[in-house]
Amino acid sequence: MGRKNIFNIKYIIYNILLFSCLQSATAQSYKSEREQENRLMDAVTAYDNGDISRAGQILEGITAADPENDAAHYYLGLVAVRKADLETAENEFRKASAIDTTNFWYRHRLASVYSATHRPELSESIYQGLLRDFPKKSDIYYNLMELYLSEGRLEEALSTLSQIETVFGKNEMTVMTRFEIMNRQNHPREAYEMLENYNKEYSSPQVLSLLGDYQMSMYNDSTAVSLYDEALDIAPGYAPALLGKAEAYRITRKYDQYFRTMEKFVTDRDISSKGKADYLKEVIRRSDPNFLKAFRPQMDSLVASGVATHPKDSSMMTLSGLYYYGTERVDKACEEFRKNMLNWPENISATASYIEVLAYANRWEELVSEAEKASEKFPEEKAFLEYSVLAGYNLKDYNLVLSLCQRIIDRNPSDSAAVLSSYSTMGDAYHLQGDNAKAYKAYDRALKVNPEHCPVLNNYAYWLSMEGKKLKKAYTMSRKTVEKEPDNPTYLDTFGWILYLQGKPLEAKPFFKHAMLYGGKDSAVILDHYAEVLYALGEYDMAFIYWDQALAKDKDGEKIEGLAEKIRERKASRKK
Repeated sequence: MGRKNIFNIKYIIYNILLFSCLQSATAQSYKSEREQENRLMDAVTAYDNGDISRAGQILEGITAADPENDAAHYYLGLVAVRKADLETAENEFRKASAIDTTNFWYRHRLASVYSATHRPELSESIYQGLLRDFPKKSDIYYNLMELYLSEGRLEEALSTLSQIETVFGKNEMTVMTRFEIMNRQNHPREAYEMLENYNKEYSSPQVLSLLGDYQMSMYNDSTAVSLYDEALDIAPGYAPALLGKAEAYRITRKYDQYFRTMEKFVTDRDISSKGKADYLKEVIRRSDPNFLKAFRPQMDSLVASGVATHPKDSSMMTLSGLYYYGTERVDKACEEFRKNMLNWPENISATASYIEVLAYANRWEELVSEAEKASEKFPEEKAFLEYSVLAGYNLKDYNLVLSLCQRIIDRNPSDSAAVLSSYSTMGDAYHLQGDNAKAYKAYDRALKVNPEHCPVLNNYAYWLSMEGKKLKKAYTMSRKTVEKEPDNPTYLDTFGWILYLQGKPLEAKPFFKHAMLYGGKDSAVILDHYAEVLYALGEYDMAFIYWDQALAKDKDGEKIEGLAEKIRERKASRKK
């Protein structure tokens, strides 16, 4: 075999080997690409399922192996957004956009990050570029317009809106946006003229209702009603038109038409129950009491129709309860709130509303029972037990009050506010039972929680002073209260009275004079104490003036036992 043949054979073998290697490398590359695609799909699936951590781990592995994988960078940006890491999101979206400059979503997301980080000039630059590349993408125009509006660049926003209308045509949304911008520019007349021009070409219940509102503001009520009717011809249940028409009748005192229109409003099932409740609540709030009294049957009918249309709707039931309470039908109000609670037994707000109305209605026996049930059902809400305490106080069932306060403390040992309030209340309850020793122990426990708590300091000091015991301790506690709240007449009375008991009526007098300026004249007890101070200072005429006022405030003798007899004796001794 010659050298030439050997060379040819080697050449053939080399080509075969080279082809084989190339084929193997191509197969390996294809396999690697498929693996990366599969991993990317796993990451996207994890992201879509909310497993952000796993998605991020997979994506970081992909970009480490292939830094030019634009899709992986994009999804890493989305992961960062979900983590509120906008700096990382920006970096990843920027990388994705640089790798594939033609991708709409990469650039769009980057622009949104710039907006979120208050760099509108960068967002605007991207949006303008996207508009050049994707002139038929309506989202870009709206994003750009929102950017201009957020910066107060109203003329540029209007210009962008004109572009939208040129490319996509006018519609209700564009005309309403233009209307809002023109109003922000303080051009209301031109804004309404624009609506009128739009209304000549197109039919829109929203535009017609706004035009009706405008005519009402110009006192053209008949024109307004015709516009509302036109809107209702297009959309019979359109709430703004119905309300506009109703208001036109109410303002012009056409009450028969008003209530007929309102009946349509409250019975239309397509109108939001909350919207109905909010409107009726506002009508009731701002109406003259004489209006509610004169048209009570009609108002009753509206409220009842609203409830009948939405029989288990909480907003309507609450409105109904508030209406009956506001019109002094307390029993009916309580029943409405009770029904709402029964309709929504797991709703703590519905239960709380019923508990509150029982308290407002002074239905203490029911309040104790219902608040107890509510506390068992919602043990995390301590306010229900506190309502039971309130009821116990008003029923003068002080043993109940004491046991409830202890339950609050046991349930909330780390809640300093609850513990402080409970010990304070226990002190008051023990005092009312005549057990001052236990009252003072409870007050001491309260003051361990907060040594500066004025209500406890005042009550503690006052009861000590009434017993004539530990006046120095009482003085120290009471002094803190008047330093903290120098205009509180109750605290001023306590401190002044302690000074008087210490034989210092001249020092006590300024505190009582100050108390008179801040509501002390409304209290028979404070008036009596001040009279005693004046009497001790020899200012007898002034003392009797204040005693007469105290007597007038306490005609039945509920506050100060023997007050009338004491005044008669003092007057007799002064020959008055």
